[in-house]
Amino acid sequence: MLQAVLAPLFADPFAVLNSVGLVAFALVGATKAIREEFDVFGVTVVGLATAFAGGATRDVLVGRIPLALQSFGEISLGLLGVALAIVLSVALDDADEHPVTLVSDAAGLAAFATAGAIVATDFGVSGFGVVAIAVINACGGGALADILLDRSPFILVEDFYASCTVLGGLTYWLVDVGAFAGLVGSASGTAAACCAAVTIGARLVGVYYGWRLPTAQSLGVRTGPGER
Repeated sequence: MLQAVLAPLFADPFAVLNSVGLVAFALVGATKAIREEFDVFGVTVVGLATAFAGGATRDVLVGRIPLALQSFGEISLGLLGVALAIVLSVALDDADEHPVTLVSDAAGLAAFATAGAIVATDFGVSGFGVVAIAVINACGGGALADILLDRSPFILVEDFYASCTVLGGLTYWLVDVGAFAGLVGSASGTAAACCAAVTIGARLVGVYYGWRLPTAQSLGVRTGPGER
């Protein structure tokens, strides 16, 4: 049974993970906009921005037309995520803090980090480029959504979030073309599965234990005259 579930991932990992990421991040972004009492158009804009901004930036960096502009299928997935967010906001109290939304966010983060790593590898960028594009693909949409919501981008403050995609992108590169490629084979499906597992695992563990990266102030860095 597990083999049947994983078969599509190994057959076309990018298509599967990109689809998961679009629905999950559209849901998460729209849920945040609903909490801020945006109207339906605003909710849709924020949801689609969360879903597509990272992938569009990824495509521009590798020199191709963003996939969102090539097919209505991708937009449909984003709209599905927005619709799910509206349904959840009606059915649940504090939908943006509900475990369904938190898990969707972790799943989208893992899916987009892996999708970005796959595209970067296909276009022959360096190991650093693989990690960088994985992070951009996974976190770019959320950063734009936070700007639309008039707040500091979530990935730039204390929470253990973007760091998970760094770990995931590095894992993909190590498994696919790096130090561990000879140990596990070169199939992109294997690297994709490892990347997704590391990213979502790190994020969920970080949420459970409340992990946060240190701030400059917590390290004793002076921020002003007479201040620490």
